[in-house]
Amino acid sequence: MSAAELPATAELRALAEQSTAWPFEEARKIVARLKKKPKDEVLFETGYGPSGLPHIGTFGEVARTTMVRHAFRVLTDDKVRTRLIAFSDDMDGLRKIPDNIPNKELIAPHLNKPLTKVPDPFGTHPSFGEHNNARLRSFLDAFGFDYEFASSTAYYTSGRFDAALMRVLERFDDVMAIMLPSLRTERAQSYSPFLPICPRTGMVLQVPIVARDARAGTISYDDPETAERVTVPVTGGKCKLQWKPDWAMRWYALDVDYEMAGKDLIDSVKLSGSICRALGGTAPEGFNYELFLDEKGQKISKSKGNGLTIEEWLRYASPESLSLFMYRDPKAAKRLYFDVIPRNVDDYQQFLEGYARQDMKQRLTNPVWHVHCGAPPEADMPVTFQMLLTLVSSSNAENAETLWGFIGRYRPGVTPRSHPKLDALVGYALNYFRDFVLPEKKFREPDEAERVALQDLREALSQLPADASAEDIQNVVYEIGRREPFLDTKKARDGRPGVSLEWFNMLYQVLLGQEKGPRFGSFVAVYGLANTMAMIDGALARST
Repeated sequence: MSAAELPATAELRALAEQSTAWPFEEARKIVARLKKKPKDEVLFETGYGPSGLPHIGTFGEVARTTMVRHAFRVLTDDKVRTRLIAFSDDMDGLRKIPDNIPNKELIAPHLNKPLTKVPDPFGTHPSFGEHNNARLRSFLDAFGFDYEFASSTAYYTSGRFDAALMRVLERFDDVMAIMLPSLRTERAQSYSPFLPICPRTGMVLQVPIVARDARAGTISYDDPETAERVTVPVTGGKCKLQWKPDWAMRWYALDVDYEMAGKDLIDSVKLSGSICRALGGTAPEGFNYELFLDEKGQKISKSKGNGLTIEEWLRYASPESLSLFMYRDPKAAKRLYFDVIPRNVDDYQQFLEGYARQDMKQRLTNPVWHVHCGAPPEADMPVTFQMLLTLVSSSNAENAETLWGFIGRYRPGVTPRSHPKLDALVGYALNYFRDFVLPEKKFREPDEAERVALQDLREALSQLPADASAEDIQNVVYEIGRREPFLDTKKARDGRPGVSLEWFNMLYQVLLGQEKGPRFGSFVAVYGLANTMAMIDGALARST
């Protein structure tokens, strides 16, 4: 998803200006912004709080912003320079110990210190913040994102934010007037946008500010332990802002043009936008995406470690399938759990296969155009992920060689060398089966009518030639299913009686020990007629 050369054509731009794909809708907002406030460079930003390990939601924000950035480049013929900053709020104080880290006892004495001053419980970096930053950067680099990493600690301590921090101090009363109505009474009494870094303990303090000097650029507070009056500069990394004023200050200081945020931050976006305007800046464009939920319908959290991790998705599926998941319906809440993976893997392939048959207007609404920044690869995946999972399940395949034996018979000439992406998909399928399918396999016993139908299906399959096509096999499966209790009163396309889903559900449940699977005729063609008949024999023997 890295930046690439764009085919600058009037036709492409004209179609993009009318496209209903959401990245173009977002990019058009930035184009309109530039007409009001021309500039030579557009800055996109994503934010990350490294108080816990990076999760897929963090990746999603970068992926989606990259899609909007690419859409903007198309709309402007790539004549306006763009940058994407991935900003880490690593100067934030660590308020609680994350649930999913080792060596928690190492962290406990350093609560409330900036994340870049907290020891790394993994022992790989100078601080916990730097460890999490490295994890994030490694992953974004692996995906090929075109971005610049920015550290809050580095920006504060280097003086990069000094002028903006002085402006916040000058507009202190304006910032307070915006923030106080949003706070509970008790919190409002002690609230200050500035959080001093205690010279004595190194902690990020949430204390009342008892005095401030805009000319000198200082604030004063009473040390909560010693009661001593302490005066510190707001510049040079001696103070940090509360996160909403911090967000606004960042927009102002960097002149950010676009940043999206989760639906749970709608009010925060409004407050930060008001503060940014109070400082004399213009709040960025953006939209609020819906949250990712775990299998229990709860919001995924870095500190809880619920939901899927980045590494877990990539153990079971391709990076492209993850990008597709992020592209789809960004304003709809979605479960982010293991059972969403197979669908996204196969849907990605379907979108890729359909791309070659589409005109340019249709292509701009095809997710793969946005996933691959306008340059999708050619489709060449002869076997679906669902098919591979079913093959593993039915054959109890222990390794990739067994699966490739089936694939090679079904698609002569297709090898791991000729189809490396399929080889990767085989590995994903084996991992997914071992971890999720195998522990849940439950074979249902057929009733008497189902036994008779299975016996008839076996007999019909035995009459087919060994090289029967998937379509011929599927026709036989349909023919045997045209009986009670599987008969569907609705006519099929050929005018003959239809077959209910219960027939195929029974085949999956009784023969494969699962609730669903690929097109049964295609599965038999890959698995082999003899193997399928042996599987039916085994199911009938189990149920006697």
